[in-house]
Amino acid sequence: MTRVAIIGAGISGLSVAYAIEQEAQAEGLEVSTVVLEKKERTGGKVLSIQEEGFLCEWGPNGFLDSKPMTLELCDKLGIRERLLRSDDNARKRFIYSGAELHRLPENGPSFLKSKLISWPGKVRLAGELLVPTATGDSDETLADFGRRRLGAEALDKLIAPMVSGIFAGDPETMSLKSCFPRIYQLEREYGGLLKAMAKMAKKKREERKAGKVVASAAGPGGVLTSFTGGIQELTDRTAAALAGEVRTGAGVVAIVKKADGFELKLADGGSVDAEIVVSAAPAHALAGMVEELDGGMSEILRAIPYAPMNVVCFGYEREKIARDLDGFGYLIPKKEGKSILGTLWDSSIFPNRAPAGKVLLRSMMGGATNPNAIALSEEEVKSRVMVDLKEIMGITVAPDFVRIFRHEQAIPQYTVGHARRLAALDERLAACPGLVFTGNSFYGVGLNDCVNASNQAAAKVLPLLRRK
Repeated sequence: MTRVAIIGAGISGLSVAYAIEQEAQAEGLEVSTVVLEKKERTGGKVLSIQEEGFLCEWGPNGFLDSKPMTLELCDKLGIRERLLRSDDNARKRFIYSGAELHRLPENGPSFLKSKLISWPGKVRLAGELLVPTATGDSDETLADFGRRRLGAEALDKLIAPMVSGIFAGDPETMSLKSCFPRIYQLEREYGGLLKAMAKMAKKKREERKAGKVVASAAGPGGVLTSFTGGIQELTDRTAAALAGEVRTGAGVVAIVKKADGFELKLADGGSVDAEIVVSAAPAHALAGMVEELDGGMSEILRAIPYAPMNVVCFGYEREKIARDLDGFGYLIPKKEGKSILGTLWDSSIFPNRAPAGKVLLRSMMGGATNPNAIALSEEEVKSRVMVDLKEIMGITVAPDFVRIFRHEQAIPQYTVGHARRLAALDERLAACPGLVFTGNSFYGVGLNDCVNASNQAAAKVLPLLRRK
């Protein structure tokens, strides 16, 4: 029986362990898995905290249903009926600009009416049709791409807030090719974004005319989906479904190559032997584990930076907030000079996130453009968020409920050169058969990305199992 050790019990580690077990069973292959997690719980950055009737997400608050991988995992786990789609009003998303919340336009007419982008900015956006197509395989920053194709105003008010909302990143350093590979491909395939949108819209119309079912756009790429008890239900149920062992409080400090596989040295002085090792640990942690195994590999992993983040949950009596909370929330361009990156109206997105008569707001502070925020005291964090909420939403009262969660290394940053680093990493892994990497450090930071990467990692493990 082949022993497979998985490092890390976040969604990536748990889902890759589950995929390996399921695929091995389908092929009649004997495998024994052990998941090693340094924390005393499973889930990684997925944690749903219920206190005083509020449900606060410590990390991600859901996944988009526009891609099949996480939904398929839910089907296999038998928890599809537990899924909770976000409220239809969550499609309403806002950008704070010029002391006003502007709803993000969803179509051409609403874009023309919107005051978010000035008329010169709108004309520049329309001029994207005339911008020459990029050639070659250049690794362009998101900022350079935005300025080149859409103009400086669109970069500041649309692209940069989106980048901070997804990656907590700085568009001046982030790689278009690695962060948004689909957009990179669309320019090369269609010659531009507006041309791509027009041709894809035509294709959808033709499919509808032919009687095919075409998904409608509901927010950016699908409907945000979670569970009644929070997104932690996904990791809890995945961990419970594993046939193998899950060991918490078992931090791996080193991966040692042996003739018949690997030895994983643990922080408590113990060790685990395995023929195959799959790491789902963050790049910064994995770098230390492989330092003696391959110094070059460790150096590549250390070159993947992480952005810090404070997640700030405020609960209020609904009657104390004058403005409507009919929507998802808002993002803030950096030029507005606010302390926070944006605020989600969590109790408007999903039901049961706040007690009756109360609301839950979740603000993000920090990121690559404001890394020093992680060092602020709790009182300073609370004070700065209150100042921003007063100016943006008119909230003049103190919150009745406050929880502040700190992530010193929250989200990996796919900076320029990321694709080149991954290619170099793959070359080194090819020289170390039986060692496989997955997780959000490499090919996507969302839950769908993590599950998809885990499925691909499991596909790399199966040929190794067949040879045993």
